Amino acid sequence: MRIPLLILIPFLTTCLAAGQTLQIQAVPAQGAIVGQTATLSLAATGGIQPYTWHVASGDLPPGLKLHPHSGKIDGTPTTPGDYRVTVVVVDSSIPQFQIQTDVTIHVIAGLTVDWKEPPKVNGATISGSAVVSNQTTEDFDLTVIIVAVNEIGRATALGYQHFMIAGGSTSPVIPFGSGPGTGTYYVRLDAVAHHPNHRHIYRASKQTSEPLKLTQ
Repeated sequence: MRIPLLILIPFLTTCLAAGQTLQIQAVPAQGAIVGQTATLSLAATGGIQPYTWHVASGDLPPGLKLHPHSGKIDGTPTTPGDYRVTVVVVDSSIPQFQIQTDVTIHVIAGLTVDWKEPPKVNGATISGSAVVSNQTTEDFDLTVIIVAVNEIGRATALGYQHFMIAGGSTSPVIPFGSGPGTGTYYVRLDAVAHHPNHRHIYRASKQTSEPLKLTQ
């Protein structure tokens, strides 16, 4: 007795898929930098191609997307943080097989700032120092400004620097100090950097958690 071709093909497809277990190749934790293009290629074996990929739970870093037919995650991340997602791949066998894996992507800011000497009151002045770290591989044009902001929002500049900072380096110590007058102040540190040939602008900031009081 002849078996109709339309019945035979699904049967053979299922047998082939059953003979080769669908698997996802191991995915180590990935690193990415805000403002720089990132690519992660997921790969599967076994089952019946073509495969279809999708995110089952969690969120990819803002700026990145998963391409459903290639398994590639790419884009330019915009927000630092640790992102964990569960990704599922489905094959084309009948019935379909699927398997999932967890993917972790750690996105770093690219530019960070910190106090070297936290701001403090010295007589009639507020002084201290700061450092900036460039966590990317590119050289940046960097601007740093430190201001003291009083209780009514008036800002007084305590320090300003503009220079190039090499990729993967930390700046020299940036001292600051000035006498903004009697009052209560929070001190804010802002850094802005960019590569001359790129559009993305890196920003980092830090502010004192407790106010400083000048009485002289």
